Amino acid sequence: MASFVDRVVLHVSGGHGGHGCVSVKREKFKPLGGPDGGNGGNGGDVVLRVSSQTTTLLDYHHSPHRHAENGGPGMGDWRVGHRGETLVLPVPDGTVVKSRDGAVLADLVGEGAEFIAAAGGQGGLGNAALATAKRKAPGFALLGIAGEERDIVLELKSIADVALVGFPSAGKSSLIAAMSAARPKIADYPFTTLVPNLGVVQAGDIRFTIADVPGLIEGASEGRGLGHDFLRHVERCAAIVHVLDCGTLESDRNPLDDLDVIEGELAKYDVDMSFAGPDGEVVPLNERPRLVALNKVDLPDGKAMADMVRAELEGRGYRVFEVSATSHEGLRALGFAMAEIVQHARDEVKAAPPKVSPAVLRPRAVNEKSFTIRKEERNLEPLFRIIGEKPERWVKQTDFTNDEAVGYLSDRLNRLGVEDELFKVGAHAGDTVVIGEDDAVVFDWEPTMSAGAELLAGPRGSDVRLSDWSRPTRAQKRDEFEDRKAARAAAREELEAERRAGIWTESSRRKEWAPDLKSEESDDDGEF
Repeated sequence: MASFVDRVVLHVSGGHGGHGCVSVKREKFKPLGGPDGGNGGNGGDVVLRVSSQTTTLLDYHHSPHRHAENGGPGMGDWRVGHRGETLVLPVPDGTVVKSRDGAVLADLVGEGAEFIAAAGGQGGLGNAALATAKRKAPGFALLGIAGEERDIVLELKSIADVALVGFPSAGKSSLIAAMSAARPKIADYPFTTLVPNLGVVQAGDIRFTIADVPGLIEGASEGRGLGHDFLRHVERCAAIVHVLDCGTLESDRNPLDDLDVIEGELAKYDVDMSFAGPDGEVVPLNERPRLVALNKVDLPDGKAMADMVRAELEGRGYRVFEVSATSHEGLRALGFAMAEIVQHARDEVKAAPPKVSPAVLRPRAVNEKSFTIRKEERNLEPLFRIIGEKPERWVKQTDFTNDEAVGYLSDRLNRLGVEDELFKVGAHAGDTVVIGEDDAVVFDWEPTMSAGAELLAGPRGSDVRLSDWSRPTRAQKRDEFEDRKAARAAAREELEAERRAGIWTESSRRKEWAPDLKSEESDDDGEF
């Protein structure tokens, strides 16, 4: 079971905004109380915050889906829905937030540093907030907007001043245990260290942190061993210490070859641009200050090997220290050398003026449109797509089951100038219009709908402009009467034509034979 996780993919979503309320004040002895529907509450945000009590991303490895609280719906009597509670996710110091495509969103360094990973949705307005002098009792309210939802990548990059790098079993963990109070796992087999270890070293008045990178072997930058997963922990370090094993029992290895392999892997590693200095430049790992520690000189073979390679290493320009984690030989000198490099790096950071970009104010133009219309084609028919923050947000806030809300949306779009712009780009009545990219709303454009729904009388929650019925004019009534009159005359003429053609009805046949029957009955009985 994993106990240390330094990279996770987190699925975060802000809370949804609450819907506005539709309500009318009803109280005894107070007629025409007016609308009293409250606004919906905003959804909660998802916030990443650096906490010293958190050292790993293990919790998010097991529970990668996090959602903030939704906002409450508005209620009558002007009661506003409650705001969704902000979800605070503690992360370790040194966490880098990236998008799924690798773009750096935030570099969280320092206690309390925060980043809003997903913003909560906006609550909808109630009908009390939508009331105007002409629309006194709106029969609709605005819907709440869903919270922001996205996937982010969290990468933990240790906050250390000096990094110890080297082959497995070179003695990096033993050095940290000997120079600090850290107690990492130490054993006599390769890849004992599976996670980076941190230790605090005190050298005179300077205190700094050292970390080791486990599992660096040839091909680590390409994914071999464990170095590919943990090289990121070296990116924040000001100096690198090569720990070379002088007492190795492998006949095909020597300190010089090990150094060349590790230097090659450091050169291949691409440092993240988020670690640029005050001048905006990123220093590659193989160009940072480096020291060489020849470890295990307490062994006879180790001392002999150190004497053989020391001159070659110094000829390459390295500062070389012969150390032993077991006997503590040379550790004090190595500690002060590391402290000197760390202090120099800290002084450069303090001396370098912060690179601050000048504030550029770009006021919005008076006649600038807040939307664009893109002409497309679908099924060989023209399609006009409206893209803009306001139109897309208004569509999300509209309850399309309420005709008055749809009319209000039409008024807002008309005031924004959408209809005029559709005319300019060549749209005609009946053309398909789409608002938004994803989850877009599609409708057939009818430019005859005029603005001003608040001026149109009708039942609450309805818009007469969307009704199918219309009152007939006097001329239409006269034409309908004439049509019915002509239809009756045609029916009479048809019946008359059938009678003349010998097609008799039951009543006409009775009139023909009834007189004969009367004469016969009178002859027999003398009476009818």
